[in-house]
Amino acid sequence: MSAPVVDVYWDTGSTNTYFALKLLPPIVAKYGASLRLHPFNLGHVFRHHNYVLMEEPATKISNRIRDLERWALRHELPFRVPDTFPIKTSRALRGSIAMRHWQLEHEYVEAVMSAYWEKNDASIADYAGLRPIAARLGVDPDAFEARSESELVRQALIDSTDQGLARGVFGVPSMVVGKELFWGKDRMDFVADELQRLTSRAA
Repeated sequence: MSAPVVDVYWDTGSTNTYFALKLLPPIVAKYGASLRLHPFNLGHVFRHHNYVLMEEPATKISNRIRDLERWALRHELPFRVPDTFPIKTSRALRGSIAMRHWQLEHEYVEAVMSAYWEKNDASIADYAGLRPIAARLGVDPDAFEARSESELVRQALIDSTDQGLARGVFGVPSMVVGKELFWGKDRMDFVADELQRLTSRAA
């Protein structure tokens, strides 16, 4: 039986995705699994459901921010809430698909998430901020932008989002392991349990 795969649906603008992408790699490595990234255009889904994140009660938003600070302290991560939030994420998401051409998808996603959630760099909403990331990864920025804006990649992001919806994804981060879907950064124990179950059954 082949090694298990953890399908991760993610969006650049998701605080919880930032934490999930930091916490998942050691769990995946422990069970010999692999991470497969699926960009999920959360802004499109929010608009479809007429949901506006920043219209939640101020007390809930305040508590949410404090909770994120607790997570950062517990896991010793340099997380900070950026000054500009939310941002448009479609270009960054398309960039991740474009980077598959150079086999640098994971490195790119890590760099983009770090820029926004650690370095307060909201320029990653546009190519002005994404092109330098491509260059640091050794990819020609013009080629990166052209591929990201291609009809093929634009359609791929639509397809990735639609496929997630078809699998029951309603928010990010969502992790699919086997037939189980887990939502949120606080579901890592369940992800680990499912990977253990799958690997034990295979053995």
